[in-house]
Amino acid sequence: MMQVKRICCIGAGYVGGPSCTVIAQMCPEITVTVVDVNEDRIRAWNSEQLPIFEPGLQAVVESCRGKNLFFSTNINDAIRDADIIFISVNTPTKTFGIGKGRAADLKYIEACARQIAEVADGYKIVVEKSTVPVRAAEIIRRIFSASIKFNLSFQVLSNPEFLAEGTAINDLKNPDRVLIGGDETLEGQEAIKTLSGVYEHWVPSNKVITTNTWSSELSKLTANAFLAQRISSINSISALCEVTGADVEEVAHAIGTDKRIGSRFLKASIGFGGSCFQKDVLNLIYLCETLNLHDVAKYWQQVIKLDLGSIKEHSRGRIV
Repeated sequence: MMQVKRICCIGAGYVGGPSCTVIAQMCPEITVTVVDVNEDRIRAWNSEQLPIFEPGLQAVVESCRGKNLFFSTNINDAIRDADIIFISVNTPTKTFGIGKGRAADLKYIEACARQIAEVADGYKIVVEKSTVPVRAAEIIRRIFSASIKFNLSFQVLSNPEFLAEGTAINDLKNPDRVLIGGDETLEGQEAIKTLSGVYEHWVPSNKVITTNTWSSELSKLTANAFLAQRISSINSISALCEVTGADVEEVAHAIGTDKRIGSRFLKASIGFGGSCFQKDVLNLIYLCETLNLHDVAKYWQQVIKLDLGSIKEHSRGRIV
């Protein structure tokens, strides 16, 4: 297992920033550099007014910034120096072309991969932190394989985040699980062990789940789809409660006490909220359609339909 001395994270947004600040705090012997092309964002990370607010984040940043945690726009040097490179850039929904309105646009992921291939030398472990469609790692590998550098070798891992706004720092310090996917080759398994070793500074080893790359990528989309499904489900029951005289909060509490169901994400609301759930469910629908799994795609399309319906009903003055 390789000894990790330096980590680089490309992307100083909501995922990359908090994730790497916690790694820096928990692994003081590792130098962590978060880089971004956005100078204003990096300037904010280096100031007293961070670009995002999360309870506890300021204290974590201040405990290690300038010691083993750095924020920079010098992306090339950070790539060259790093043993592990996290890719944590935006994957918006496509606005044109095949998959418009549903498929994830991987242009920023691809740009990162090309930059890594251009400037890196030696052995690198490249890690997907962004939410990506299944087999996105294969795109990264193809870009690396096209490099003519004889001295560049790499392993690509999937390590999706499972953060919730408002609890991100606690989620990172006390995760339900850390998911790492990689090749089932000897080299892939060694890379998984190396990344696992970073997290095991503070995460119990039994909470580090290792899978193949594709299972890890799909697990992130599936987790968000299942949570979105629960919200759509309770919103559909809310409509039923309204016409029967039942109280949706009482129903949610009653079913939430069943250990097989649990109480989380059973709060009737105006749609999903946030940006991730709908985006990821749409991406899952597109994936199913491209693989000719049309019945599965229709199932998840109904989750979106129920969500949009709850928003429309609320706009008409009806509480759902």
